[in-house]
Amino acid sequence: MTALNDSQPILVVEAATAQGSVALLTAAHAPRVRRVCMGVGREDQLFPAIQELLTEAELSPGALGAVVCGAGPGSFTSLRIAASLAKGLAHGAGCALYAVPSLLLAAAALPSDLPAGRYLLHADALRGERYVQAALIHTGGRVEADGSLSRISTESFAAGTSAADRVVVGPEVPALPSRAAVWPDAARCLQVAGAWREVPVSLNDWEPEYGRLAEAQVKWEAAHGVSLPG
Repeated sequence: MTALNDSQPILVVEAATAQGSVALLTAAHAPRVRRVCMGVGREDQLFPAIQELLTEAELSPGALGAVVCGAGPGSFTSLRIAASLAKGLAHGAGCALYAVPSLLLAAAALPSDLPAGRYLLHADALRGERYVQAALIHTGGRVEADGSLSRISTESFAAGTSAADRVVVGPEVPALPSRAAVWPDAARCLQVAGAWREVPVSLNDWEPEYGRLAEAQVKWEAAHGVSLPG
C-alpha cells in the first residue's frame, strides 16, 4: 500500500454536510472546485460536478492518481452517495481510494486571519448532540487532529467549552456562539495531515464514519420495538 501521491491528479469528493464539494487537484493548476447542495429529495449534483471538472481539465477518469472521499461524520444518505461514487471512480480508474475526516476538511477552511492554535470543530449530530473534533491549525494552514472524534450532548459541550475555541461546521447555532462558521472544503484536502494519507482504504469494505444510525432506521426500530435485522 502506498501513501497519497500529490504529484498525480487527485479527485476529492466531500458530502458530510448540506454543502458538499468536489475538487480536482493537479500539480500544474490551481484546485478546480464545485460546490453542491446535498439533502434528502435533492437531485444528485455530485456526479455532474465530477464530470464537469474532468471535462474542464481535459482528463479522463483513468488519468486520476487517486480518489479521496470525505469520511464523515455527517449526513448518512449524503455520505453513502459520496462513498459509492468515490468507490466506483477509484475502481474504474484503477487507482487507490483514501478517506479524509470531514471535520478536518472544515478546519482547513478556516479564515486565514484566524491565529494558529487549537480549535474545537463541532457539527450537528441530531437528537440534541454534537460531533466534536479538536484540531491544531498551524501557521501556513496545515491541519491535524488533536485527539479523537467524539459525540456529546449539546448541553455538555456548551458548558465545557468557550466561544473563542469553538468552530461550528455548517450554519451558525445561536445557542452555541463560535469563533467562526465553516463548511468542509474538498479543495483543502492536501492541507490535512494525518495517518489517512499513508494507507488507502479497501474498496470492498470501507464505509464512511456515519457517527450514528440513519434516522430512518431509528424510526423503524422505535416503531417495531426491535433492532433492524442485518
